[in-house]
Amino acid sequence: MVLFSRFFSSVLLAVLYASYGKAAARPGDVKFSTHHVRDLGNGVKVEVFHPPSNYKTFGEGLDVPSSFFDAPIENKTVSFVSSNLNVDSAKVSFKSGFTKDNDESFGYAEQVHDGIPFVNAVANVAFKDNKVVAFGQSFVDTSKAADSKPSVDVSAVISKVEETLQGKKNDIEPTLEYLAQPDGTAALVHVFQVQNDDTGTWYQAYIDAHSGNLLSVTDFVAEASYRVLPVFKMDPTEGLELLTDPSLPSASPNGWHLSKGKDTSGNNVISFKGPQANTTTESSDGLIFDYTYDPSVGPTEGDNIDAARTNGFYVINTHHDTLYQYGFTESAFNFQKDNFGKGGRGNDQVLLSIQDAAGTNNADFATPPDGQSGRCRMFIFTITTPNRDGVLQNDIPLHEMTHGLTNRMTGGGTAKCLQSLESGGMGEGWSDAVAEWFVRSDTPEITDFVTGTWVLNNTEGVRSRPYSTSMTTNPLKYSDVAKLDEVHDIGEVS
Repeated sequence: MVLFSRFFSSVLLAVLYASYGKAAARPGDVKFSTHHVRDLGNGVKVEVFHPPSNYKTFGEGLDVPSSFFDAPIENKTVSFVSSNLNVDSAKVSFKSGFTKDNDESFGYAEQVHDGIPFVNAVANVAFKDNKVVAFGQSFVDTSKAADSKPSVDVSAVISKVEETLQGKKNDIEPTLEYLAQPDGTAALVHVFQVQNDDTGTWYQAYIDAHSGNLLSVTDFVAEASYRVLPVFKMDPTEGLELLTDPSLPSASPNGWHLSKGKDTSGNNVISFKGPQANTTTESSDGLIFDYTYDPSVGPTEGDNIDAARTNGFYVINTHHDTLYQYGFTESAFNFQKDNFGKGGRGNDQVLLSIQDAAGTNNADFATPPDGQSGRCRMFIFTITTPNRDGVLQNDIPLHEMTHGLTNRMTGGGTAKCLQSLESGGMGEGWSDAVAEWFVRSDTPEITDFVTGTWVLNNTEGVRSRPYSTSMTTNPLKYSDVAKLDEVHDIGEVS
């Protein structure tokens, strides 16, 4: 556990500071860290752009005025950003932030023009012991910003965007924001979300408020190409165990189930198949879910559906409780229905759809902003006979849930920062790394790691080569990223 603790702390810090950083320029394509062309799958391609970031660290810390010491995080953040960038405080808006018990706090702000915030011009400040230890920002020149009064009403463009994105606008109210563009202009945009539950797509759309054109999207869905199972074991070949009270009171003070609940729905996750109400109920009184998974028959036969829902419920809750110990708490934008007055926005427990009918041989996780439920879809793998269930290959749900962690914590709960090609690859790599260390957390030595072996019935797994400390086994280096143009391939570079 010591090895796991040290590793996970370093991964969490990497995620916390990722939105500050500017990727180092490398051979091939210096646009990786700022641009990404997203193919929406219906002949429509849009460019995702994030202005170049500037990142500074200050060693032991940069002294700040004594007035900062007891000031709320929102005041400290706005004051530091405005003074450091020499801009009026009215041009800086506090977005979100949180404070940890060890006197560390993190503030997230956004640039404002004519009272309207920017989507992608942001700033982040890390404080420790009343000093600033890191500062990142991507503020832009607003001299070429579009007029702040829209000439196209949002109601006039919704149906067109729904058709383009092949979904329907959800009930999140549209907003008016600025979107920094690659050519140095700033477009005024209508912002709203479009979902399609049948296909699993979930976008936040940015529509020019003067032309009505779709300029860009945030894709809330992170899709994986491999599957893995429970926390200390990889798959059913290692044997299921009946665990007693695995929840951590510090992370889930009322346990994993809602008051008087007797099924696989709780404060952190609802595990179901088909309609959300199709959960698994206790097999005997006392919240006992004792269902045996039989790999000799298909995923939908015998008790296998109940075993799958129960395993998914356990894995997601364990992921929640473990990450809570390392800082992924209510105020740091985690997934909980009730936040117990500890900050952040509630009503956003994970919706886990097992054996989802929308696909096969895959899994995905959709991460909307804090206050909206994350959605994890686990599919059946059809490679073998009988078929195998992805939610019983533990590194898969662990990988998917880590997309929720990284998309929420990078950027202050907005879920829209890991959209460029390289940052998307970082998200895939982080998910692999955290999944590996969950299933290896009781292993003292570092060994090669291969993912997705059981669902594929293939010892080589779903990646091109094992994760390894040996350059012979895995020769990929950072310079190889310039040759890659797919996020999972980029994520393999360790």
